[in-house]
Amino acid sequence: MSNPRPATIVMLNEIAFYLTAALVLIFAIAAMTLPRLVHCAVCAAGAFASLALIYLELDAEFVAFAQLLVYVGAIAILIVFAILLTNLQEADPQVRRASRSWVVGVAVAAILLAALGLPIITTPLLQRAAPAATAAPVRDIGEKLMTTYVLPLEMIGVLLTSALLGAVVIAMREEPEVKTKVTRPTTPALERQEELTPR
Repeated sequence: MSNPRPATIVMLNEIAFYLTAALVLIFAIAAMTLPRLVHCAVCAAGAFASLALIYLELDAEFVAFAQLLVYVGAIAILIVFAILLTNLQEADPQVRRASRSWVVGVAVAAILLAALGLPIITTPLLQRAAPAATAAPVRDIGEKLMTTYVLPLEMIGVLLTSALLGAVVIAMREEPEVKTKVTRPTTPALERQEELTPR
């Protein structure tokens, strides 16, 4: 059985990339537009997982697994815990979700897209051949993280821990106690009896 042609493999890779990119966009748009915060957090986790698939397609296995562990396994779960611990109230359905200045937002987004896209499209680096893939064993990356880049790694751990502690502190806010006055149910017969009772 002959191996598939390189052109077929490239075409399949492009189709998989575009499908995964569309999945990232769908999850990202859902995370911004869904009314419930928990659903938004789950869609954000789906967008992070889809980005990990893109990294796998680019033969960056370590970055893909780090994406799953850090973003899906830590940050997305942290967001869900923060939402559940803070007991946020649901949004009023009568309130408009779309801002009145959405035209300004669309204009700013278009300008930003043009500012980022035009230099990428017009760069001469796109005409060069892709460099050869370099091997990056997980052991070497682990040694670099524990020696050269140990300070950024520890700072990330401190940041995640402080975010979790902040969510717990916000959830443990003392709510003002509401004093309720105990009142007896009264009936017309009971009121007449109280009026006739000598004091």
